[in-house]
Amino acid sequence: MDQTQVNGVDTNLHQPLIDRYGRQIKYLRISVTDRCDLRCVYCMSEDMQFVPRSQLLTLEELQRIGKTFVELGVNKIRITGGEPLTRRNVIQLFDSLGQLEGLNDFTLTTNGTLLPQYAKELKSAGVTRINISLDTLQPERFHEITRVGEIKKTLDGIEAARTVGFKRIKINSVILKNRNHDEVNDLVQFALDRGMDISFIEEMPLGVISEHDRADAYYSSDQILHDIEKQHSLIPTTETTGGPSRYYRIDGTETRVGFISPHSHNFCDSCNRVRLTAEGRLLLCLGQEHSVDLRRVLRAHPLDNEPLRDAIIQSMDLKPKGHDFDLTSQPVLFRHMNATGG
Repeated sequence: MDQTQVNGVDTNLHQPLIDRYGRQIKYLRISVTDRCDLRCVYCMSEDMQFVPRSQLLTLEELQRIGKTFVELGVNKIRITGGEPLTRRNVIQLFDSLGQLEGLNDFTLTTNGTLLPQYAKELKSAGVTRINISLDTLQPERFHEITRVGEIKKTLDGIEAARTVGFKRIKINSVILKNRNHDEVNDLVQFALDRGMDISFIEEMPLGVISEHDRADAYYSSDQILHDIEKQHSLIPTTETTGGPSRYYRIDGTETRVGFISPHSHNFCDSCNRVRLTAEGRLLLCLGQEHSVDLRRVLRAHPLDNEPLRDAIIQSMDLKPKGHDFDLTSQPVLFRHMNATGG
């Protein structure tokens, strides 16, 4: 009898994903595209070469991978990009993934520009939470950071999401010293006034960029926390959304302030996530190149899911202990954030 079969039941279907350090993987980030309608300076270079559309996973292949991960114990999926809502017919993927039994948290990370068009459909598809990138409230500064963006489109998207009524809406802000660090409390107040959460993110050293020196622009989570505490009383909380954020609550409110701190508070020990790139590479770590080509497996076995399950299970042996980011060195990874997937 096949070792994966017990009394005719495929045991792989219920085998949890445990890496060699004993961490159970319950969170999958799926990038559906590396393209975006913005060009944020910390995310991509100004002259990006995008993956040819012919090399992207189809929506059906993305759904197949997502379903297999849920069968293996993943209970949280986040759809990312690039800007995921620029992917043609992407709502079909949301509709299919949103029906998966065992998926408790179905999240989208977006820049918000297309939410006026898609917010209702996303809610109907089963999306529970929306994360919206917003690094500044100043129109000119927004245009500088995004290179091409108009802040009104993102603000309209935030209002569209609020109107639809997702379970939670969170603002994600990458803070750079001497670029937008002076707006930390303005961004907190923006979220507070709208009953939303906010997370502050230390810049990830992925890909070569030319607009700023990452070491000089580094503004730590501890500095941001100190800035916020000048105006608000923050209460540490053990709440989690399944990701790397450390959360505080603003006293007397429901608003949570999170900190994603790959440099100052390394979060690798409890890492429970893997990332799927739009062309089908399963990245086992944000800051390492350990990966498995799931596109090759899918296309070699279009009617048989067992090789896909086996490849995912075996990939756990490749997951490293941590990312080892170093702001003072040139990036070892030339993969930009838009290619990494959120």
